[in-house]
Amino acid sequence: MSTQTPVDQDPDRTARLEEEGEVAADYLEELLDIADLDGDIDLDIRHDRAAVEVVAEEQNSLSVLVGRDGEVLEALQELTRLAVQARTGERSRLMLDVAGFRATRRSELTALAERAVAQVRESGEELELEPLNAFERKVVHDVVAESGLVSDSRGVEPERYVVVQPAPAAE
Repeated sequence: MSTQTPVDQDPDRTARLEEEGEVAADYLEELLDIADLDGDIDLDIRHDRAAVEVVAEEQNSLSVLVGRDGEVLEALQELTRLAVQARTGERSRLMLDVAGFRATRRSELTALAERAVAQVRESGEELELEPLNAFERKVVHDVVAESGLVSDSRGVEPERYVVVQPAPAAE
């Protein structure tokens, strides 16, 4: 298991995140067996979270675990988090990816957010994006924050969306 975390991070925290990943891997391996799907589990620690990815030589063979627009993946992530919580007694914030879906989606959302930032800078007016799930909104918020602009989420699930706003005027 590789870790992309600060060197001075709490070793107990790292051990807990590694345990989350191991519990999640056990749960997902059992699920793959039941569903008769071939896949390998990759574990990592990213952004102070356990990161678990299900991969296969034929990535399309895992599409059933992604579903339309990642809906099955979202549900599977929640079930995996619950399995981890049941075993460890701690709420899990692990991130699950299947067949690179989230990695690809992150790239698409980064490009979307960069276009939105450019549009808001040019127009000076806020811009509302289409509804996004929590993972997608987080990616957009991070890109907007890095650009120096401001964003917030509005609406109610499943219609919650991001609004990109011009940078606040200097006081």
